[in-house]
Amino acid sequence: METTIVINKQVGNDRQVMTSLEIAELTSKQHKNVMQAIRNMEPAWMKITGLKFQLSTYKDTTGRTLPCYILTKTECLYIATKFNDEARAKLVLRWEQLEMAEMRRKMAEVKCLPSPMEIMRMADKIIGDGLRMLNEDAEDTLTATQVAKTFNMTVFDFNAVLCDMGIQYRSHGRWNIADELENRDLVRLRTHVSYSLKGEKKVRTYMTWTMNGLRYLNAKLGYPNF
Repeated sequence: METTIVINKQVGNDRQVMTSLEIAELTSKQHKNVMQAIRNMEPAWMKITGLKFQLSTYKDTTGRTLPCYILTKTECLYIATKFNDEARAKLVLRWEQLEMAEMRRKMAEVKCLPSPMEIMRMADKIIGDGLRMLNEDAEDTLTATQVAKTFNMTVFDFNAVLCDMGIQYRSHGRWNIADELENRDLVRLRTHVSYSLKGEKKVRTYMTWTMNGLRYLNAKLGYPNF
């Protein structure tokens, strides 16, 4: 993305914000498309909150002054509901990073640091809130291991069979639904966060199956699991 200078990014009460430019860069979308998505969703937001999204401006590399939006975390995640799972995951994890960085900044400013247990509690809350928002759509879905059991199969055999049938394929270390089945609400993504003994965060995203997906598999595999 071209280098830009955002004008007037300040928001009251020292709240963290993200610009539509940052959202576009993070999700690999064109800024004009992000702007249009925000405009389309603004009327519903105004109806519930009575507030408009904050409109600001930025200068591109040619010196032109162009419009952009500045969104709070809540507003940003509301807009992200229209994005695909991966783009929404990137935004949620980015907000987690911003909040952790803000927590570290505030702790560095005080003379008396919180106890290690208090630091862990604050970190757990930030991560927990992010994961709950990220996995909300996948709360009632089933993992491949759970679905495999309904067909009396091991998860290894289950995944191999679906791969052979062209229902799913493996890429970048995880299973993905076939492109032609992508928009049928058969699967959803679930994100898991863990830490190594050295405190390094590991984020794993994997595919889970909806009830529609289970019915589809039942029809394809011919097992009377309902």
